[in-house]
Order: sequence, then structure tokens, then C-alpha cells
Amino acid sequence: MTNPVDPVALTADLVRCASVTPEEGGALTLLTGLLSGAGFECHRVDRAGIPNLFARWGARGAARSFGFNGHTDVVPVGDTAAWVHDPFGAEISGGKLWGRGATDMKSGVAAFAAAAVDFVRQTPPDGAVILTITGDEEGVGKDGTRAILDWMAAMGEAMSVCLVGEPTCPERMGEMMKIGRRGSMTAFVEAKGVQGHSAYPHRAKNPLHALVDWLGRLTAKPLDEGTAHFDASTLAITGIDCGNTANNVIPAKARAMVNIRFNDAHSSASLIDWLEAEAAAVSAATGVTFAFTMEVSGESFVTPPGAFVDLVREAVRAETGVEPVLSTSGGTSDARFVKDHCPVVEFGLVGKTMHQVDEHVEVAEIGQLKAVYGRVLRDYFA
Repeated sequence: MTNPVDPVALTADLVRCASVTPEEGGALTLLTGLLSGAGFECHRVDRAGIPNLFARWGARGAARSFGFNGHTDVVPVGDTAAWVHDPFGAEISGGKLWGRGATDMKSGVAAFAAAAVDFVRQTPPDGAVILTITGDEEGVGKDGTRAILDWMAAMGEAMSVCLVGEPTCPERMGEMMKIGRRGSMTAFVEAKGVQGHSAYPHRAKNPLHALVDWLGRLTAKPLDEGTAHFDASTLAITGIDCGNTANNVIPAKARAMVNIRFNDAHSSASLIDWLEAEAAAVSAATGVTFAFTMEVSGESFVTPPGAFVDLVREAVRAETGVEPVLSTSGGTSDARFVKDHCPVVEFGLVGKTMHQVDEHVEVAEIGQLKAVYGRVLRDYFA
């Protein structure tokens, strides 16, 4: 009988791969070797220089297929002198595995890859197990999971449901899983007026005054009070600038950035209409014009509680002894792309140290995560 795959050793091997976005660093090559050896059909789905991996055990077009999604790319290390542990050394000490990507999310990928390999070897299912792993989650995301899903559509590949292995637990293992995410968008706006001397403001059109008026309108009241599965939407002013170095000159132009994290009471389209309508009102009153560039990272979505959510929740509870909260909090993840393909939820490790200097993961929790994923597979195909 083949020995079980050690998810801690696999995590360490992956951490040693310097796969800083968009570099592959050997991580997907390593996983391809493991999965191919277990009978998975593997395809590199690289697009625009971004490395991606699709792996399937079982027949294409199976009546039911369980999917996992994750990423092997990591954010830059930053100042290496600030690290106590080698960022790509995968050192194990104090019950922790140290290194960039240890938490976000090479441990998650290792856990679901190990669980999937053991599952198909020990109890071959009546269906398919699919792994979609990208090298572009920490980047712009245009050619990562989206590229894999585009390829799957073209090739007739499909997941019935998908579990994303991102870190989801704030403080302790098992306490939270994600059943949705807020939408995210940023408005870049330029207000254009007429330059002039600050002693003669009537001869100018001050774009800063108009811009401040517009921003005040946006922040005057909450966007909403929250919905059934979401907290209240938020709007944050993240930048104001006019490039002016003279204290007696009214500038001709001023710029601002506004980031909105929104729930299912809104869409990016409805919010764009609102932003532009408020700007039009300010423009009519001041003569200052507004030009926008909108960047939408993703729409809000939710996978309602039901059979799939309950299956994952019960597996988490059984393996951790903790009842997970069903949450839609946090930033965006690649689940925002997967949700257009099939129902999706997220569960993973405690994420407190992700992106930090001396990022690390509790070694015991990697094995625990593999156990959760293994139970999910067994229960899904039972």
C-alpha cells in the first residue's frame, strides 16, 4: 500500500520554490509530478506568461466532480534582513513552519493535493476530482484562475462544486469559512477646473473645492445597513492629490481615489451610476468637470447555506471540534471567478501572518487541514 502523502513535507517543498508572482519557481512542476504519479491528468494552462495547472482524476464530463482551487504564487519578501528565518528555507522550529507562502497559501495547496491523492488511491470515487492551481492570485488575476476556467469551458471540463483553500480563520483553526465575498471596485477621478491666483479665486475654478464637495457627498451617509449575509458596505477615500507645490496657485486639476467594498444590495454598475450622478451635480454647480476610470475587481456573491455548505461545515466541525461561522468578510479571492462556474466556498488555515515578515504556519494545523479536505471528499462521494 502506498504511504499517505505528508502535507507538511509537501508544504516545505513548495515554500522552497521561490514563486513570487509571476514566477513559477518550480512549484507547479513539483505538483505536476506528484499528481501525475497518482493518476491525475495534468495540463499546464499558461496564459500571457502566467503559469497555471489543471489536474483531473477520473473521467472528463463525470456526473459529479469535486474541485479544489488555490495558488502557489506569493507576494515579494521585502527586506530580507528583517527576516529571522530564510523566507524560502521552510525551516521548522517551535512547532511552526516558516517561510513566504507558508500560510498564504502553499500549506492549503499541499493539504488539498495530499488529501486528493490519498483519496483517489485509497477509495477511488465514482466521479472526478479536479485541482485548479494558479500562479497569479497575488497579481492582477487576469490570466490566473480566469485562464483556467476559460480553458475548462473550451475543453468541456467542469466542476460540480469547488472548495478554495485560502486562509479563512482569524485566530484559531476551524472558526470561520467563507460562503461569499463582498464586491470591490476603485474609482479614479480627475476634476478639471481653471488655474488661477489664490488671491483672486473668482477668476479660477477650483477643482479641489469641487472634488472635496463630491467626496463629502459620498461619505455623508452609509451606503447601506447590511444584508442577510453581509455586513454594511464601506467606502474609503484612499488618495487625494493635485501635484501643486505653490501655496498661492489654484491648480487646474485634482485627482482622488475611492475604494468601495460592497454587498449584494449593490452592483458595480449601480455604484458607478451613483458616483457619476453625484459628480454631475457638483459639476453643474461649480463648472468643474469630472473624468472617471473605474476598476472593478469583482462583484459580490454568496453561496447560500444548503447541502454543499453544510457538507464542508460538518467536516470542519468533525475534524477541528469547532463550529465554523459562515462569513462573507475580508477582501477578494479567486472564488469571485469560480462562482461563475459552480457553487464555491472557502476554508483554510489561520491567516494572521500572511504577507508578513517571518510568515509561518502551525505544523499541526497543516495535517488538520488535510484531514478536513479528506473528510469533505469522502462525504461528497459517499
